[in-house]
Amino acid sequence: MKTPPPHPFQTVFRPGLFAGRTAIVTGGGSGIGRCIAHELAALGAKVALVGRKMEKLEAVAREIAGTGGTATCHTCDIREEDRVRATVTAIAKDFGRIDFLVNNAGGQFAAPLESISAKGWDAVVRNNLTGGFLMARECYTQSMKAAAEAGHPGAIVNIIADMWAGMPSMGHSGAARAGMLNFTETASLEWAPVRVNAVAPGWIASSGMDHYPAEMAGHLRGLKKKVPLGRLGTESEVSAAVVFLLSPAAAFISGSCLRVDGAVPNAKRVWDHPISKGKTEAYDGFHLAAHPKVLRD
Repeated sequence: MKTPPPHPFQTVFRPGLFAGRTAIVTGGGSGIGRCIAHELAALGAKVALVGRKMEKLEAVAREIAGTGGTATCHTCDIREEDRVRATVTAIAKDFGRIDFLVNNAGGQFAAPLESISAKGWDAVVRNNLTGGFLMARECYTQSMKAAAEAGHPGAIVNIIADMWAGMPSMGHSGAARAGMLNFTETASLEWAPVRVNAVAPGWIASSGMDHYPAEMAGHLRGLKKKVPLGRLGTESEVSAAVVFLLSPAAAFISGSCLRVDGAVPNAKRVWDHPISKGKTEAYDGFHLAAHPKVLRD
């Protein structure tokens, strides 16, 4: 049998790592989720892309198919319990078993706390906390629990955010992400041996940056000056953290949070040294990564 050509995604993990495994990636139609889906597929996993816009999911599925991978598309508003339950049922039926869930879907809008309405607060919390809980619960109850009892425990990775010093102008998102971290810790106990971990990206150069108001452009361009490692992160660096936590190398890691933030939360007031005298070299293995327009010169 001929050896398949190398996948264009320049992953640091061994080929075929996830052959025969299945994974759900929510928010898989763009940004970090798209990158994670590509890397999982590059490593041999069958990937179910979940999101609200079918055209975006189908575009990513075509990209993955074009490199020899397998991806299916499933429209779902993860805030709606019945839709989540039906979507996970369909994926479990198609794949036979759900090995991995990457709870990546989320979103927020910039606003000071005093101007956030109850409706706006609820929308962000449901998107970043309730939806992740519903997806995880259904994957566990419909597939992962039985698989674990049969000796094949799966793994869940929840994507949260750098919220350790609060999230001024995005307090609704910060509260929801902090809740997701606590949910991660609780689920790692109640659902063991299914492993449940979190990845907390800091300031990542992703397409999501282009969704913020134009008046934030200067702020976004100046963020790298506040990062001890001297630059913004890449989608590939977040994806690599996710893959590690799903991999056998993390078999004894559960209930943990892996920060991917360039040490920003460590730049406290007690340290008055200049933030950066240089920068680290970025890892950017995603062959289809697009630099955010707002960061282009």
